[in-house]
Amino acid sequence: MKSEDFKDLKYEKDESAGIVTVTMNTPKRKNAQSLYTFLEFWWAADIFHKDDSAHAMIITGARDPDNPDPAREAFSSGGYFAPDATQGVAPDLLDQIDPMDIAQKRAVEKFWYLEKPVIAAVNGLAIGGGFTLPLSCCDLIYMSEHAWFQLPFVRLGIVPELASSFLLPRLIGMQRAKEIMYFGERISARDAYEMGLVNKVLPHDELLPFAREQALKLVPPEGAAMAVRMTKKTLHRQLIGEIQMALDDENTGLERTFYSEDFREALTARIEKRKPVFKGK
Repeated sequence: MKSEDFKDLKYEKDESAGIVTVTMNTPKRKNAQSLYTFLEFWWAADIFHKDDSAHAMIITGARDPDNPDPAREAFSSGGYFAPDATQGVAPDLLDQIDPMDIAQKRAVEKFWYLEKPVIAAVNGLAIGGGFTLPLSCCDLIYMSEHAWFQLPFVRLGIVPELASSFLLPRLIGMQRAKEIMYFGERISARDAYEMGLVNKVLPHDELLPFAREQALKLVPPEGAAMAVRMTKKTLHRQLIGEIQMALDDENTGLERTFYSEDFREALTARIEKRKPVFKGK
């Protein structure tokens, strides 16, 4: 797949600096991520990896042009499983999607083996995969002052994904991670920073310029790109086995819970705008 053929993502490269910006570009659905979106992420990482003139990547979310309020922007609202998610997608591309890889093991592995630096510029709400994506696939995470995240998986009757079950407790401790995952409460950008989950919180208008400034410090002529890549490789190789195990366990849990009564009840309750009544089945 070529970057100009992307449907859910926008892939832009600054030729002079070698900085690639990948934007989740479905603002009308708050940049929600389908299985196809993650296929495009896999291809974006592959194109980036093979391009010797591309040195760093920034991932962000598109702004809804009909929404003038920066406090209501979305980085990504998480999973999108509507029938139109793959509308207009060529059959040969659909064949590349494994419907059983709900935890996105293929995409996470692709980014985890990627040696070039990847930076997340989280410009708004980040729900579910909207936060586990930067957590698992990005080296640095910068958030807008208006941004927040939420991991509502358990409240929906399912389990977390994108290796977050391994990464989150490793970053903030098991007890705090369980609390965030079990109760699915909203976490502000400031609280995420104080927990050590993100690198910096910025005024909204300064987010992308700052992310670009940091990217430039990691690439020539300001940054020793080889040392950056080898450092990332060294750090990541120590954990790849655990990451893969977590993704396998997440896929097992997701396959089971997606067919549970509790998950169906959670979806029904959302449609009917009421609290779900779970049975633990």
